[in-house]
Amino acid sequence: MEGETSWIDYQFDDNRTQVLDLRVFDLYPELSDDDKSDNNLVSIDSILPDDLLERILALLPIASIFKAAAVSRKWCEIVHSRRFLCNASRVLVPKPWYFMFTGSDEPTGYAYDPMDRKWYSFQLPLIETSSWFIASSYGLVCFMDNDSRSELYVCNLITKDHRKLVEPPGQKFSDYSALAISVDSLSHSYTVAVVKSKQIPNNFVQWNLSIHCYSSETGMWVSPVMELMTGWRGGDDSVICDGVLYFLVHSTTLTGNQHALATFNLSSRPSNGLSIDSFIPVPCSLTCGRLMNMNGKLVMVGGIGKHDRPGIIKGIGIWALKGRDWEEVSRMPHRFFQGFGEFDDVFASSGFNSLVYIQSYGAPALLVFDMNLRQWKWSQKCPVTKRFPLQLFTGFCFEPRLEIAP
Repeated sequence: MEGETSWIDYQFDDNRTQVLDLRVFDLYPELSDDDKSDNNLVSIDSILPDDLLERILALLPIASIFKAAAVSRKWCEIVHSRRFLCNASRVLVPKPWYFMFTGSDEPTGYAYDPMDRKWYSFQLPLIETSSWFIASSYGLVCFMDNDSRSELYVCNLITKDHRKLVEPPGQKFSDYSALAISVDSLSHSYTVAVVKSKQIPNNFVQWNLSIHCYSSETGMWVSPVMELMTGWRGGDDSVICDGVLYFLVHSTTLTGNQHALATFNLSSRPSNGLSIDSFIPVPCSLTCGRLMNMNGKLVMVGGIGKHDRPGIIKGIGIWALKGRDWEEVSRMPHRFFQGFGEFDDVFASSGFNSLVYIQSYGAPALLVFDMNLRQWKWSQKCPVTKRFPLQLFTGFCFEPRLEIAP
């Protein structure tokens, strides 16, 4: 099927050896005519010194690097060496990949590489269903189970390295939870934040809201915020940007705007807590909102609700936060909105660097917005096909990095 490429298992057993042979007659004219026969091939390993071979391999796209690892045992050792991974990270400037779940009860799907414009068959480690909470930052992805909210993993999806985190504090069975992770690009240390919301029994207005933060440097959780909120509850979307945790809160009343943005400085003392007065209003009536860290800038993709019927979507917009004000970046052109699914009031969206991905839950179509070029375009068609009429699709994006481990 066009655009589909199988993901390669690059492990070797003791009996398997492959060597890539190249015809180098034009490069080496001193070879005799007898040598220039179809039966005499020269191995590139015998021509290039190891350091030059490493430089060449480091220039390949991520997917090609792992294909190269399947060429020979020597190439496999090079690709998985710490020196190569560090050097490749300096050469590669990866664009975020997008992983699309192709079934609600399966962790399998396809990963889209925007540089090669190809989809790769891909299976996630650890995760059991697409309903798990997922957050990513600088090559690491955090998974949290959807039932007890107590099982957490941090993983590099490319190398498959992973670590299970200790169980977070607080109530296991919260009504709503939001997950975020932030990785330091220099030290590779990371912070995981979980926002939990639990309704007070027989009370539709008051909710217990708590924030729990994990540091990879200490290996411990802290709970800087545990408050009783009146009129607001947490949702399922959050992000860490420049040391600040942002998460959307939802009104528990029927008056006023139904969404707002809450902020919490992760370096604040526990006593500081949250203040409803500090909530930042959203730019318009939203059907849903998705937060993302785009090069240190907070960006929100939201479904724009109609004035008279706020639950009905009339468009999709992208905004960037400047101080406490929202600056509109772009609105999805109507021709894309029609093809995207103009009757879906909620959707999946995530992004890194300059690319924003937007995906309808009802179809495997993936729309990409380049913030640098201010350009909308469809990705290559995903090779998945619907297996039943009500099949749902969702996904998330991550940075494909080789050098980082949890």
